[in-house]
Amino acid sequence: MSLIKLTIKGISYSQTQSGAYALVLSEMEGTRTLPIIIGAFEAQSIAIALEKEIRPPRPLTHDLFKTFADRFSIEVKQVIIHKLVDGVFYSSLTCIRDGIEEVIDTRTSDAIALAVRFQAPIFTFENILDKAGIYLKMDEELTIEEDLESDEIEFSLEEEIASEGGGYGHLSLQELNEQLNEAVADENYELAAKIRDEISKRS
Repeated sequence: MSLIKLTIKGISYSQTQSGAYALVLSEMEGTRTLPIIIGAFEAQSIAIALEKEIRPPRPLTHDLFKTFADRFSIEVKQVIIHKLVDGVFYSSLTCIRDGIEEVIDTRTSDAIALAVRFQAPIFTFENILDKAGIYLKMDEELTIEEDLESDEIEFSLEEEIASEGGGYGHLSLQELNEQLNEAVADENYELAAKIRDEISKRS
């Protein structure tokens, strides 16, 4: 069975599972998308790897894995989402060291977080897209593409915003940048992403 290459469309807060996020993958040559529910930590790790402006003060677990692999000349060749059972996706990493190829089982969220860091391609099979894939309407496709062009990773922070007494409209750019630095230093990456989006809107 042939492999279908996927790309990351975006990450959004899950409306069905509290505290979870939906990672949306899309086939490179087609209109189907593959939504995968992942945890908050994995969502942050993937978002940070995709972002260019936010750098954590300490390496995350997936950053540590990347550094470890680089030191010992291990390359992640590809990620394959190879099975779907009872709504759970199963994935594998194809790794190469000294010309020897090894396949390692992994959670899909971890696999994607590593694929972004290694710039490794992500694949799945036709039968999985047939089972779980969603066809995008044209207006939905355009909306997602516009979000990607502006490099926006959306997080729902309604509770945090409410606790702060509203949005960031009353803050100056200097104050926003100071809060961004504080959020990154505190490793509060969801808040950092929200502040960065507000800064991007003004620039």
